Amino acid sequence: MGKRPVVGDKAPEFCLPDARNNKVCLKDFRGKWLVLYFYPKDNTTGCTREAIDFSEHLHRFKKMGTTVVGISPDSSASHNNFINKHNLKIILLSDIEHKVLKEYGVWKKKKMYGREYHGVVRTTFVIDPEGNIKQKWEKVKVAGHADAVREFVGTSCKRSIE
Repeated sequence: MGKRPVVGDKAPEFCLPDARNNKVCLKDFRGKWLVLYFYPKDNTTGCTREAIDFSEHLHRFKKMGTTVVGISPDSSASHNNFINKHNLKIILLSDIEHKVLKEYGVWKKKKMYGREYHGVVRTTFVIDPEGNIKQKWEKVKVAGHADAVREFVGTSCKRSIE
């Protein structure tokens, strides 16, 4: 499982299916800013709120030349249902085999009610147009998170344009 990527590292490459089973790769976003967020499960309270928040801010992200992509271990069919049910505007990718989740260091042992299991620790990365990690939020609290990411991207984009 290699080392977990940190700010300043090259973002690990990936290719995963989206909600319509089209292959989406990190290299597709070269030349643009990318918000890459990892979340545990479609249609759960926190994950739904986070996806809706990012969707509501999407027009602002787009103005800054930024794409928002979410990755979870759910299937493409589950993502398609999630997108339709909540009118989501963001790209959701399926990592059923946990390969990318592990490469980004977000697939971890968790504990709930005394039971141990592996799952996704909610984490967000901002990747610059050259494919480098510019920011990382770990153990994300959903409330206000999309705003914080948008503010960070706004100030980073301005710096890179100036």
